[in-house]
Amino acid sequence: MRYAQIGTTGVNASRVALGVMRLEGKSRQEAADIVGTAIEQGINFFDSADIYGAGRSSEALGRALEDVDAPRGSVYLQSKVGIVPGQRYDFSRRHILQSVDEELVRLRTDYLDFLLLHRPDTLVDVDELAETFNVLQTEGRVRHFGVSNMNPMQIGLLQSALSQKIQVNQLQFGLGHNGMLRQEFHVNMDDAAGADHDGGTLAYARLKRMTIQAWSPFQDSALGATFIDDPRRPELNATLSRIADAHGSTKNAVATAWILRHPAGIQALAGSMNPDRLTQMIAGADLELDRQEWYDLYRAAGNDLP
Repeated sequence: MRYAQIGTTGVNASRVALGVMRLEGKSRQEAADIVGTAIEQGINFFDSADIYGAGRSSEALGRALEDVDAPRGSVYLQSKVGIVPGQRYDFSRRHILQSVDEELVRLRTDYLDFLLLHRPDTLVDVDELAETFNVLQTEGRVRHFGVSNMNPMQIGLLQSALSQKIQVNQLQFGLGHNGMLRQEFHVNMDDAAGADHDGGTLAYARLKRMTIQAWSPFQDSALGATFIDDPRRPELNATLSRIADAHGSTKNAVATAWILRHPAGIQALAGSMNPDRLTQMIAGADLELDRQEWYDLYRAAGNDLP
């Protein structure tokens, strides 16, 4: 497993992290097996959210970490707050503080290494948010902060009031969802691929030394399913197989390596609850693609180079 710093924090995190959105549906033993596999393969970073399984995913993670006897100081725990499902987004002081306290109980810990704001709340009072972050940091409940699914202007607005640097932006990214790349290649063109839906998010993250965390890295937005072995993506799967064979590896590993090859230092959030498939994904952290292999995969995913 390769490791890299998250933002400018000094935190040396595994390039592949485990996202536990689906952990709530597993038995106690299954959850321990999944978390144990992740740790055995070098993962030291775990991502959850207060809404995953209505909190049960975080509970399962906290219990599993105890079951596999993982010392708190050996892992980094991240959670996200700010969504009231089906009702609103809520970055109010009251909601954030309450949500963090509830997550700490579920995760069986005294602090979060990272707290992310889960999607934008247009009603956010940035000064109130700054006070909230100060309380969380001063009291030791949260060490570092980030956001999820935000563009550069939204991040810049929050950062204008915060004393803490926003270290993370969690975004969907992978071979099946790579609009951030298409826009960069099609700058100054009138075609659909040149439409900037993200405000230059990828370049902004690199400029600000902010880590992008890629969620659902195996999901194909057009298919609504994973692209691995999907017959509707024959060229992509053929290219994945060819490159996997050349490296003595697997398609899952190659798809992970494609994300990690980008110099932005993206961290991939693997969400598989299958220990064997998870192991294959994690192996991608140790697989180095050359430039041509990376571009071959990008084009096989249905993209062109103007």
